[in-house]
Amino acid sequence: MNAEIRKLERDNLTEAYGVASQRLLPWDVLNAPFEGAWCALPPGGTSTAHSHHEYELFIAMTGRAVIDVDGEKRDFAAGDVAHLLPGSVHYIHNDADTDFEWYAVWWDSEMTDRFAARHRANTEAAHTDPGQS
Repeated sequence: MNAEIRKLERDNLTEAYGVASQRLLPWDVLNAPFEGAWCALPPGGTSTAHSHHEYELFIAMTGRAVIDVDGEKRDFAAGDVAHLLPGSVHYIHNDADTDFEWYAVWWDSEMTDRFAARHRANTEAAHTDPGQS
């Protein structure tokens, strides 16, 4: 099979930025130019306001909440996607009566460069391996 499936382990979520989450990496089979995490916020919960140097996407999976980016609050619900620029101060508040879950993906130029280098090395190794046809 040319696909790997990583299961969400809800009983083993860890805390980051005030949110229960499961990080995408490390995952030995994945070479990607980004990192990510499944995130869950209980009713009434608020993530820690923060900013960072990476670009970020939030993909709302279940429930609804309010996202605050640089002081601008917007409704954010399952099916919505938010794009956050580096340096933007952001947090999510779950004002609903059910869990809010989203997937966060982030990247920067260093991650992209590391991905490209690994990809080139893997491609070159595959073409020089005498066991490959």
